[in-house]
Amino acid sequence: MLKNNSRRFRPPAVLLRYAPALFFLVVLLAVWQLTVNYFSIPRWLLPSPSQIGKALWNTKDMIWGHTKATIIETTLGLGLAVALGMTVSTLMTLFPLSRRVFYPFLIISQTIPLIAVAPLLLLWLGYGVLPKILIVVLVCFFPVAISLLEGLELSDLDLLHLLQSMGASKWQVFSLIRWPHAMPALFSGLKIAAAYSVMTAVISEWLGASQGLGVYLLRSSNNFLTDRVFAAIIAITALSFFYYAIIIILTRLLLPWYSRYRRTS
Repeated sequence: MLKNNSRRFRPPAVLLRYAPALFFLVVLLAVWQLTVNYFSIPRWLLPSPSQIGKALWNTKDMIWGHTKATIIETTLGLGLAVALGMTVSTLMTLFPLSRRVFYPFLIISQTIPLIAVAPLLLLWLGYGVLPKILIVVLVCFFPVAISLLEGLELSDLDLLHLLQSMGASKWQVFSLIRWPHAMPALFSGLKIAAAYSVMTAVISEWLGASQGLGVYLLRSSNNFLTDRVFAAIIAITALSFFYYAIIIILTRLLLPWYSRYRRTS
């Protein structure tokens, strides 16, 4: 009877896996709270976790209003970046000449500072949602395109030669060999893009916007409302984790064999 109860109330595997990180977070917050209380650090300089939590609760409606604007920019920008990155990588793989033509420009596009491109987009397109979406596309497009391109080129040569010897067309080789083998690399790039997307949207909002977490963060900082600054940081972090978690879930749903391999390796 005791044996059955122990099985029934066994903690979930996810909780056990991240228990050390959760324990470290609790210890860090406790030390932070005690330090602020002991040294009487003013709120504008370093608020305590309890003060940050109170600010987060008191301004939850305002933060949610700004969060919705950031979600729109991030979702549309990330979606377009994924579609564009997959399309470009596919064309470069199927047509090697296009790779030789466009690949150098793909690399050059990432050497241009975002702080230089963003004001130009705002100047040309105004202060609406479109320039923020394009900025997210510019940043998130590169990891998706490069990861998928590398994955498409790292297919098994023996399988490629086998299909070619059997008279398979270029598209058949691509769909049967290259594309399935490139899926893990694609989702690795998607994880990077998801982590960058929210941060990029927030940075674009700093440069000119009326709504968004970047605007809320900037206004709170200018008014020395440091507890609200930390509340905005928590919202940004939670939103980034949300997009990252979506990619993790899609990986497990679409690539169950790869997820099992990662857990056993």
